[in-house]
Amino acid sequence: MSKQLVAPHGGTLVNRVDPQAKGAKADAAVTLTERQQCDLELIAIGALSPLTGFMGRADYEGVCEKMKLASGVVWPIPVTCAVDKAAADKIGVGATVQLNDARGRMLGVLTVEEKYPHDKQKQAKLAFKTEDAAHPGVKVLMSEGDVCLAGPVRVVTPNHDPEFPKHNLSPTQTRAEFARRGWKTVVAFQTRNPIHRAHEYLTKCAQEICDGLLIHPLVGQTQEGDIPADVRMKCYLALIEKYYHPDHTMLSVLPAAMRYAGPREAILHAIMRQNYGCSHFIVGRDHAGVGNYYGTYDAQTIFDELPEGGLKITPLKFEHAAWSKRAGGMVSGKTFPKIEGDQIFLSGTKVRDMLRAGERPPEEFTRPEVADILIESMRS
Repeated sequence: MSKQLVAPHGGTLVNRVDPQAKGAKADAAVTLTERQQCDLELIAIGALSPLTGFMGRADYEGVCEKMKLASGVVWPIPVTCAVDKAAADKIGVGATVQLNDARGRMLGVLTVEEKYPHDKQKQAKLAFKTEDAAHPGVKVLMSEGDVCLAGPVRVVTPNHDPEFPKHNLSPTQTRAEFARRGWKTVVAFQTRNPIHRAHEYLTKCAQEICDGLLIHPLVGQTQEGDIPADVRMKCYLALIEKYYHPDHTMLSVLPAAMRYAGPREAILHAIMRQNYGCSHFIVGRDHAGVGNYYGTYDAQTIFDELPEGGLKITPLKFEHAAWSKRAGGMVSGKTFPKIEGDQIFLSGTKVRDMLRAGERPPEEFTRPEVADILIESMRS
């Protein structure tokens, strides 16, 4: 690992992959939810460093109430293995629990050090700022079990069916690739959507101050209606091939579940990218938001509330950007005055309606290559 790259969160890059765990004698078995499977994979490869397993009660309470682990390390969102009470009643402290995916295949084992109640209402109120069941993250949270099993994990395989294996790089692998390329500073771009012209503008602004750009789309659990990951990957590849410099651009995927937790999730996204070796992180308008649950720039101001030294990664805070007909290019509130009817801004609903009709959005909004891929996807 290059000493020139940013240190992992908490100081050590965790690795909980242990093929020998396949032979562990289990006292019980649980099937992980889709989000728990994503979290297990991220713990295993070190993306959630310094976590070595699912959180105990002290960490859970500290994260909900103070955004800190019991050790004092900044952490914004609980990472738990919640099961229903009937299953938990059969599992004692000290037990070895086999962790399975939805097809019954073994992923790893959890050594239970603690069991405690899953206070879902409290977690929703503090982590999501809402208990509204219409919030997609809250909806998933409320569907989970009422008892949390806590303890370290040993993971046989992070994922039996990894998507995009060519681009599914662990933090150890991205760090090695950054070092190979000679990148000392790397800016990460989080996305769960195709990249349109405003996103392209933000990433290229960031490229001007860093050695490299990591386009790092989230490909784990998302909500119904989001564009599928395979379609998005086609868009990213087409865009990078034609509109980005290959020596300063890299594509890798993040196998994380989307929580839609707004400001707190922005912190989590930054922590993960620090673990992947990135020194800077783009935080745009309504980062990780959904609906009207969060203020437009809450995900930026939360970074100012963290204790000094809480994160090693530097947030790059960007205003909303759009194409200005008068300026003849991309502008933001900081670079050009707002003139009525000047900027081209399309809502997600408007864009989807255009694509379903086979109508390409204006080139000032999205590159034609991306539009073609999305139109074909909508048709099929």
